[in-house]
Amino acid sequence: MLALRNVDSFYGRSHILHDVSLDIPEGEIVAVLGRNGVGKTTLLKTIIGLVDRMDGEIVLGDEPLAKEETFKRARAGIAYVPQGREIIPDFTIEENILMGGFARSRAPKKIPDLVPQLFPYLIENLGRPGGVLSGGQQQQLAIARALSVEPKVLLLDEPTEGIQPNIVEEIENLVIALNRDHGLTVILVEQNVAFARRACHRFAMMEKGRIVADGGVDGLTDEIVHRHMSV
Repeated sequence: MLALRNVDSFYGRSHILHDVSLDIPEGEIVAVLGRNGVGKTTLLKTIIGLVDRMDGEIVLGDEPLAKEETFKRARAGIAYVPQGREIIPDFTIEENILMGGFARSRAPKKIPDLVPQLFPYLIENLGRPGGVLSGGQQQQLAIARALSVEPKVLLLDEPTEGIQPNIVEEIENLVIALNRDHGLTVILVEQNVAFARRACHRFAMMEKGRIVADGGVDGLTDEIVHRHMSV
């Protein structure tokens, strides 16, 4: 569904991604793993078009996206939930959700049908400011905002980071449900190997801006994890 071919990515003069090639099959969750600072977040930002420059190819279905602006990539069907969530605290829950819809075409902006099913608390509190929500609720809000894009591919950057422990499993199960029950293809940047093994179909391990191991999640061995993720 989504393919990267020989992708190099830059912030200013800093060369972050080096010759990255990756296939994301339709209907699967692919975990991107590695130590801090190896380029995982940059990989997601490169896909959605938030880096200074990139070389190589990014293709969604049959549509080349490498030269397209960010909003056109979103319109093609890619949604991004950034690390730290980045909701607008002074906007209401409803305003934050609807904001995601502006990445789509000129169709009327509305709360996606999935949101009431997945996030009843948000629907019951649409007028509350996003900034008063807990970390877990803000993560739900960030995902609901991304769903307003009506995406084919969802990019999730460490969705359980900074979440209270009793809510982590709830967020993990939500990610799995988006894929298994609602058919979303997901690229998941994650440090929690146990979650990656439970949720994902495939993995890609990164080191110094390169993919150094990838394949089916059954191949995510303890030896690979120890070699590339131990501090």
